[in-house]
Amino acid sequence: MIIDSRMATFIDSLDSGNSTFLTELEKEARRMGVPIIRPAMQSLLKLLLAMKKPEHILEVGTAIGFSALLMSEYAEPDCRITTIENYEKRIPLAKANFARAGKEKQITLIEGDAAQVLKELEGAYDLIFMDAAKGQYIYFLPELYRLLSQGGLLVSDNVLQDGEIVESRFAVTRRNRTIHARMREYLYTLKHHPGLVTDILPVGDGATVSVKV
Repeated sequence: MIIDSRMATFIDSLDSGNSTFLTELEKEARRMGVPIIRPAMQSLLKLLLAMKKPEHILEVGTAIGFSALLMSEYAEPDCRITTIENYEKRIPLAKANFARAGKEKQITLIEGDAAQVLKELEGAYDLIFMDAAKGQYIYFLPELYRLLSQGGLLVSDNVLQDGEIVESRFAVTRRNRTIHARMREYLYTLKHHPGLVTDILPVGDGATVSVKV
């Protein structure tokens, strides 16, 4: 927990909530043990969507489609969302959820390894949401920067690793040390990138919001 759990619970309790469909989908995800964005990140995305009003959104990491569907509900009606997923077992679930919500025309799911898919994409995206394998963020960044429109937002989730990011690499379990090192590199790169202005927020499991300048 990055912030005090009582404070987080209090802040979450003030939220107006989501549609019935999203609420039920969130419950389904929890029953299946599928991680989805936390309430604090949901609130942040809603705010950024209202401020930016993006026409084109790119998401890296679909899972079962919860965050893409949330963005589709809070973005402008003509906004188009492209989302990338590589985990074969979750792709059919995401597609089914998009169909249940009647969002097949608004949301395009691309199957495959994001490292390769990103290289093949063209065009400019007003908002890019990164919620994939944390150890890959640093490798995706060059292509994400290329695809981001001028003034566009790059939002990255799960960057503080439940507070572990501040620990020495020797205090982190051996299996997590590579991810720990790569995420530190990612955060440093974002903060020092000449083409981005970035803030790191203690929201959910940590988030960054970067603007392409």
